[in-house]
Amino acid sequence: MSKRWLFLSAAAVLIVVSLVVVVLPGHKSSAEDVKSEAGRAATEPSATGSASNSPSATGTSTPSAKPATASKKPSATPSARATTASTAPSATRTRQQASSTGSLAGRIRPGATYRGVATFYDADGGGACMYDPSGDVLTGAMNTADYESSKACGAYVSVHAAGGATVTVRITNECPGDCAPGQIDLSAQAFAKLASPSAGRIPITWNLVSPTTTDTISIRYKTGSTRYWCGIQAIGHRNPLARLEVRAGTGWRQLARTDYNYFLSEDGTGCGAAIRLTDIYGEQLTLAPLAVRPNVTQATRVQFAKH
Repeated sequence: MSKRWLFLSAAAVLIVVSLVVVVLPGHKSSAEDVKSEAGRAATEPSATGSASNSPSATGTSTPSAKPATASKKPSATPSARATTASTAPSATRTRQQASSTGSLAGRIRPGATYRGVATFYDADGGGACMYDPSGDVLTGAMNTADYESSKACGAYVSVHAAGGATVTVRITNECPGDCAPGQIDLSAQAFAKLASPSAGRIPITWNLVSPTTTDTISIRYKTGSTRYWCGIQAIGHRNPLARLEVRAGTGWRQLARTDYNYFLSEDGTGCGAAIRLTDIYGEQLTLAPLAVRPNVTQATRVQFAKH
């Protein structure tokens, strides 16, 4: 064998050895490297996932932004409702309970039965209580003692005759002089429901009632009222009125009641301001301010509860 052939054989061996070294176990090919990197990408958290779970600035701002957006929606809804409610009629009406119900009623008390006589006269719904004449023919004039300087004005009483007949009347007038305590001078129409007009005078019992009604209370300022002096009257209340107060600064001022059924503010305090009415059961209705419009009946859309 020539030297040239031996040299070529040795070179070939060296090339084979080099190739074996390149592919030794534990070294990965480029194809295997690509596959391995793809596997890690699938099993390891992505950059986005890591940011949302880590306490980094990016991870913190993302969760907090969502609650902030959610909190705006609920807060916007109540504020809109509150604005709507403040302009609704119900916003001018509030109900409370006075502390002492028993002291609010005068001589005519809930649950009590009174005895007297009934007479009658030609009534038109007007009289000492200063209500306007009306088509309400079932009215009565209360004796002076039970009229009690207009406390009986607007009260509804159920009158019972000895034979069992009954009629409910609204007190609109006073029967002075010869009307004894317990006596009611009824309208002719009311008396006729109890007995023949020829009877003229009959024994009765009567008691206070709180009738079912769809009417609401109205307010009227007396003729001559201004912001410097005013008289205020409540009309159409279901239950007898115990107090009328007007807003005075941050509190309330109770006005004195006259025997002609107006509450007077001699110095103008509260004229045109909010009004608070209290019935003998202790319920209070607060009315929004009404313009001082003398001799004009102004509706309020509120009424005392039935008892």
